[in-house]
Amino acid sequence: MKADVMVIGAGSVGLAAGYQLARQGARVVLLDEGAPPHALGSHHGSTRLIRYAYGEGARYVPLLLRARRLWQELEAESGESLLLPCGVLNLGRDDSPFIRQVAASAREYGLALEQVERNEIARRWPTWRLPVGQAGAFEPEAGVLYCERALLAWRRLAERAGARLLEHSAVRALRIDSEGRVIAKTGQGELGADRALICAGQHSARLLAGLGLTLPLTRVRKTFAWYRADEQAMGPGRFPGFSADLAEGIYYGFPTLDGAGFKLGRHDGGQPLAPGEPLVPFGAFEEDRAELDAVVQAYLPQVGSFIEGKACHYIRTPDEDFILDRHPEHEQLFFASACSGHGFKFAGVLGELFAHWMLDGDPGFDLAPFRLTRFG
Repeated sequence: MKADVMVIGAGSVGLAAGYQLARQGARVVLLDEGAPPHALGSHHGSTRLIRYAYGEGARYVPLLLRARRLWQELEAESGESLLLPCGVLNLGRDDSPFIRQVAASAREYGLALEQVERNEIARRWPTWRLPVGQAGAFEPEAGVLYCERALLAWRRLAERAGARLLEHSAVRALRIDSEGRVIAKTGQGELGADRALICAGQHSARLLAGLGLTLPLTRVRKTFAWYRADEQAMGPGRFPGFSADLAEGIYYGFPTLDGAGFKLGRHDGGQPLAPGEPLVPFGAFEEDRAELDAVVQAYLPQVGSFIEGKACHYIRTPDEDFILDRHPEHEQLFFASACSGHGFKFAGVLGELFAHWMLDGDPGFDLAPFRLTRFG
């Protein structure tokens, strides 16, 4: 088939980009190693948080504000419920750099944010048992995204707009032919396109290395789990999502949704993985459950018994900021990589900006903080 744009990796950013490209009239082919949505990348586990007063830096806020609008538009077009604005509580010590940056991001962009002291947290959300010195910043407009549901919506809408998704088509190598087209080698043969977006997770560094670029990425195994919880005490409206900088590490969690229980995960830590190394299941390491149980017992004693756990992976950069760029020599090659475990909430806007960049020549945002050249 003839294609204007090839998208390598049909995860969250890939499917969002495929949808945006196809709806703008481009002939699009998407290649993926599995059948999206699947559990081979960083896009499964039912839910993700979306926050706007961003503790990771105010440079992300313009992207987040556009992302919020795009999530609402995706809900309207797909007819799916994807965004639940149940609020998010950011927790940390009074002097936490993360909490200070949350407040700074909110001030700079006029975002709704409530500073809440430890006693006020205990009154409003009595499930929490926080030690002296902890404080919070509550975002009432933040909330929860349904991740696999969103991937299915993007896939359905992209295919309806004419995009073609080739499942089980892992890309082995890339080259540029004599006409300047991007050629992808797969187990089923070769495919070409005028331009390509590489957003293939753990495979991105290998593919770009074959074209002369080095991406400083690491792969880390991560875990998360569900626990039984009283929906009257911990359902939406009673218990917000949270991101917590605790003595034990950085943790995140969700209200109990759809009878699934309370979900908890750890953002830092994890086990290093080589690209292509099998992702062993939850429970393969003693700390998989122990580090989650310890936080439940210390801070959320009303939470009930363990239900189940799952494993995923993060692809990280050294500074944990994204890489959003194009090849300096082959300008028909674009890449989005290493969202470092906090990228899903941005998927819609990243898909849109890459579609604009590839078709119109302008991403519409200042991407200087996310260029590969920052690593020298």
